Amino acid sequence: MAYRFLLSWRWAGFLLMAALFAAACIGLGNWQMDRRNQAVTEIRRVQENYDKAPVPFKDARAYFAVADPEAKWTTVSVTGRYLAQDQRIVRNRPNNSAAGYEVLVPFRLSSGETIAINRGWLPIGNDRPGYPDAVPGPPTGEVAAVVRIKPSEPDLGRDAPEGQLASIDLTNYEMQLDYPLMTGSYGVMASESPQPSVTPQQLAAPAVKEGSNLSYALQWITFGILAFVGFGYMARQQARIGREERDLPDDMADTAEAVQQPRTPSRRKRSGSEEEDALLDSMGL
Repeated sequence: MAYRFLLSWRWAGFLLMAALFAAACIGLGNWQMDRRNQAVTEIRRVQENYDKAPVPFKDARAYFAVADPEAKWTTVSVTGRYLAQDQRIVRNRPNNSAAGYEVLVPFRLSSGETIAINRGWLPIGNDRPGYPDAVPGPPTGEVAAVVRIKPSEPDLGRDAPEGQLASIDLTNYEMQLDYPLMTGSYGVMASESPQPSVTPQQLAAPAVKEGSNLSYALQWITFGILAFVGFGYMARQQARIGREERDLPDDMADTAEAVQQPRTPSRRKRSGSEEEDALLDSMGL
């Protein structure tokens, strides 16, 4: 049987190694596909919600109380006033690939409820490490604003300097306030009226590109398949070598066996005097 060698422990080990490698590749491929599916879902939300006409707060109130992933980027109109005394700076927030901060301010609605509004982005300051150079204040009095919903972020488990937050974890933010804050979602500023002369930079719109996750997933799956292709190629080559050895003629096999046998060491060559002594001995002298 040409492939009987596959039943050996040696080849079983090769097959196991190929299977483990393929399983790892498939796992990495699935991980990349999951990331790709998440990106596609996010793109769909942006396309469906980002540029829609704003809905009144009463129609979106539930999303601010309890986050709903499908409501992300929904545009909402709100009316009320900023509570500037409780403004916070959120650390380590990139915008258009530049590092900086975001400005988070409580907003007391006309209904009496309070939400958090992210008013925008500030670059890293030059005057004091870890702080922006200046933080523009929100408008005073009654303000009409349009915001886009984003869910509360997780607690990063890191401390932040006075007046700053490590992330937009609304539950943690509420603990620093003397009044209730809706902790499901917050609003990202789209516009506000009246608009002050100096405002934070508006946050960049979310990306609507899938990225390279699908390509990476296909590459990993291909690598997993190639592991078995390589194993099959090795087995075929081994079977071919075995057939050639079995089909070898007897005289060639004997020759090959003789060639493979180690040579016996040749006798040491005799010196000239030893040869003369041997000749005299043979003559009886």
